[in-house]
Amino acid sequence: MTDSTPTATPERPAELPAQSPPVDPAATAAAKSPGHHGAAPAGRLSFWRGDSGEGARRNLGLIGVLVVLVVIGIATRPDLYGNSSWVWDNILTILKLASVVGVVTVGMTFVIIGGGIDLSVGAIVALSGVWATTLATQSYGAGGMIFTALAVGIGVGLVNGLLVSYGKLVPFIATLAMMVAARGLAAEISDKQTQVSSNSVINGIASTSPLGIPLLVYILAAVVIAGWVLLNRTTFGRRTVAVGGNPEAARLAGINVRRHTVLLYALSGLCCGIAAIMLTAQANSAQAAMANLYELDAIAAAIIGGTLLSGGRGTIVGSLLGVVIFSTITNLFAINGLSTEAQNMVKGGIIVAAVLIQQFQFRSFTQFLGRNRLTTT
Repeated sequence: MTDSTPTATPERPAELPAQSPPVDPAATAAAKSPGHHGAAPAGRLSFWRGDSGEGARRNLGLIGVLVVLVVIGIATRPDLYGNSSWVWDNILTILKLASVVGVVTVGMTFVIIGGGIDLSVGAIVALSGVWATTLATQSYGAGGMIFTALAVGIGVGLVNGLLVSYGKLVPFIATLAMMVAARGLAAEISDKQTQVSSNSVINGIASTSPLGIPLLVYILAAVVIAGWVLLNRTTFGRRTVAVGGNPEAARLAGINVRRHTVLLYALSGLCCGIAAIMLTAQANSAQAAMANLYELDAIAAAIIGGTLLSGGRGTIVGSLLGVVIFSTITNLFAINGLSTEAQNMVKGGIIVAAVLIQQFQFRSFTQFLGRNRLTTT
């Protein structure tokens, strides 16, 4: 009798279902959109409704606010707006009024996008202007005055950055302390007196108007263009957005967050140095009390322009429009003989409204409309 050992037959592997090729989410979304025929208009619509078009939508909204302000001016003072030469001169007046704060706002925008805040910009402008108009500095001519203002601004900005990055101080506390210290140092240097600028080159900056446009407006345009290129077309700008959006993720991606933060505050100080020369040229003098509350104007303009206080998002063009809006409001109140107190109340209301709009997030509203549109179709 022979024992028969059963032979184990190997199990056949289960056949896997055929897998479909990966689907492009963008193509799927485009295919679901109503009226899609493989053409480009759907792409343009998705840009306008998505995150990429948020800056454009906000800037158009700010332009709409400017139009409303002009309409109010026409309605309240038709006698002035009926004069075309006065209108052109008034536009130049508004731009000239916005020039100094606009330069400061460019630096402030970078700091806020990077996740910080700088409450010392007004004090830095005052310190830079006072230091540049001392008798010792004026003896070196216009070049020495400009160099001193820029060096002082960058130096104070570096101190702010070091306190925030390596001293691990909260930006609000560090720059608040610098605001007090810089004002005190400016008062000590000037002996609480107004220092007159006797340099004709510096004083001529405010009175020179190439092609009928004030030189101060050209300086503002140059700073805005340089800031736009730096933020949107360089690695420095991309790193700024990354640091402000998520510092830990930026660090893991290889960005030196501390060093970059120091550079952001130095850039803000550089803008303050430029603004100090511009403001000194306008007044032909400098004092410790100059540029008072410029920090609030710069922060408000950046917020109005769409810069998030939490960091990670902002535009230079939006900040510029915010400055122009505030300058237009100031001009509107001036030509109607209204008080400064009422003007400040209106500005405060605009700031609160802008922050509430940021919290509401237009992007969520757009996505809500998009979901309803897909459901109905």
